[in-house]
Amino acid sequence: MSSEHILTKLMSFTLRGLLLATLVLSLMPRTAAAQTPSPLQEWQYSGGIALYKLYVPNPPTWQIATGAALEPRPLYEGSNSFRLLVGPVIDVRYYDIAFLSVGEGLGWNFLRGDHYRVGIALGYDLGRLAHDDLDHLKGLGDVAAAPVAKLFGSYVVSKSFPLVLRADVRQFGGGANGLVGDLNAYMPLPGSSERLVMFAGPSVTFATRLHMQTLFGVNPAQAAASGYPDYNAHGGYESAGFGITATRFIQTHWLINADAAVNRLLGSASASPITQSRPQPVLVLSFAYRW
Repeated sequence: MSSEHILTKLMSFTLRGLLLATLVLSLMPRTAAAQTPSPLQEWQYSGGIALYKLYVPNPPTWQIATGAALEPRPLYEGSNSFRLLVGPVIDVRYYDIAFLSVGEGLGWNFLRGDHYRVGIALGYDLGRLAHDDLDHLKGLGDVAAAPVAKLFGSYVVSKSFPLVLRADVRQFGGGANGLVGDLNAYMPLPGSSERLVMFAGPSVTFATRLHMQTLFGVNPAQAAASGYPDYNAHGGYESAGFGITATRFIQTHWLINADAAVNRLLGSASASPITQSRPQPVLVLSFAYRW
């Protein structure tokens, strides 16, 4: 392949990147619909918000979207059975400073710029109820719902190459306990248009021993009550996965959103006697109205 051909390919890629960035610019205020809490990739809760400031230096004062979401999801982490959840879509943003979202929680971006944002948020975890699957959870007890504090940051590489790098650390205030961290990367996909915008990217999740033991471990009392053998989980990798998000705009204010992801449990989560399936798929379908 000649150097001239390589240069042409590189220029074509750059132009496509600029085109996608322009599309993201025109659509971004309407992609803020939050999702019912679920085992999606962490980046999917905020979607393309990280790209917004790069293209809109002076965002509107308020961005508000409301609607409803439908979600088939595993009964618990490691389950091979599913249940259907229905929940609200609520996403309220004040400039690029503060937000209230079903998916992201109540948050504040205390550091922000064209290419980056760093913030904190308070959300919640739904926990795990043993009666949801007595065939596999009987004798293990419930994992209570609990608040979750999160520190997060994201960085966009450039306008011509709109790759978003993201990291977060979450502290559970009871319930599942412990610390969980995520490393993510995602970007717009070719094929996006004025009425359809898509993102995709991978994620890897880490967790402390306390968190892994709470969700995947079996202590002596639980072993006696459940019939499972004792199992001591250790910290480290919890899962790795990939997600894709697509938003279709029906009219100026109405949108339909689909989020799909699959996580594969790793380490102690994978080897736990509680785990019935290592792959954990999830799908969220939602519609929303942008005010």
